Amino acid sequence: MAEQPDKPSDAQVPTTGSPGGSGGVRRSWTDDDIQTATRKKPVPEGLWLRCPGCSAILFKRTLENSLSVCPECRHHFRIGAHERVAQLCDPGTFEEFDTNLVGGDPLAFVDLKKYADRIVTARKGTGANEAVKTGTGFIKGRKAIFAIMDFRFLAGSMGSAVGEKIARAAEAAAAEDLPLIVVSSSGGARMMESGLSLMQMAKTSAALARLDDVNGLFISVLTDPTTGGVTASFAMLGDFILAEPQALVGFAGPRVIKQTIRQDLPKGFQRAEFLQTRGFVDRVIDRKDLRSEISSIIDYAGK
Repeated sequence: MAEQPDKPSDAQVPTTGSPGGSGGVRRSWTDDDIQTATRKKPVPEGLWLRCPGCSAILFKRTLENSLSVCPECRHHFRIGAHERVAQLCDPGTFEEFDTNLVGGDPLAFVDLKKYADRIVTARKGTGANEAVKTGTGFIKGRKAIFAIMDFRFLAGSMGSAVGEKIARAAEAAAAEDLPLIVVSSSGGARMMESGLSLMQMAKTSAALARLDDVNGLFISVLTDPTTGGVTASFAMLGDFILAEPQALVGFAGPRVIKQTIRQDLPKGFQRAEFLQTRGFVDRVIDRKDLRSEISSIIDYAGK
């Protein structure tokens, strides 16, 4: 009979606790014993993540319990609108409005794929109709209007529907005399809608001006990234401008700026901490402290 190389030799057969026997009893291993002993359980995908800040390997559940902030280096991971609502609002108090407000495809735009197909894919991936979630909610017992952007939806780009939803949120805050809290996370205007997307910069700014006319309170929270037309409009118009640590905030990219002004750029000049030193950001706040900071500002403003 031919030797079976995959079975353990006698020297490898355990004499204590061998399969199906008591301690000290030697017997031959069966094929089932070998398969059971050598079978490796697969590790489910997505259980571990590598931190882009310090390269630490993080258990996903541990990261979620720390509000998606690396416990080693405090790198703030990007999170979706649903997670942001859960972190900011008191449990069970958020009531979304304008859920069915969606944009169109006025240009029947096509690049590598159809814009209409990109919208369908984004909706399936995020479970949302658009790149911003608006509604009313309570933050530490204070009622407010929220507009929270989701970078996962076409890079949080501002199309017609996004601009309209943010403008309506500002109008609701003015009508109900409630503070407006906007959390930005965007690559800028959604150029697949061409000029219509750029018009949202003026629309949102005008709505915020009307909120200011009635002495409304607008708290703008900048997260990574806040760029392009969003930075050039509502994101930088807050009465109070807060930012998460190391959030990328800017209009154009560093390469374009350097080519335009023909000067070397300071290190980290588009990060929240640098902008705070230049007066563009009021405070850089760790994610775990955002709820307390926002509620304190609402109390300070008498809202």
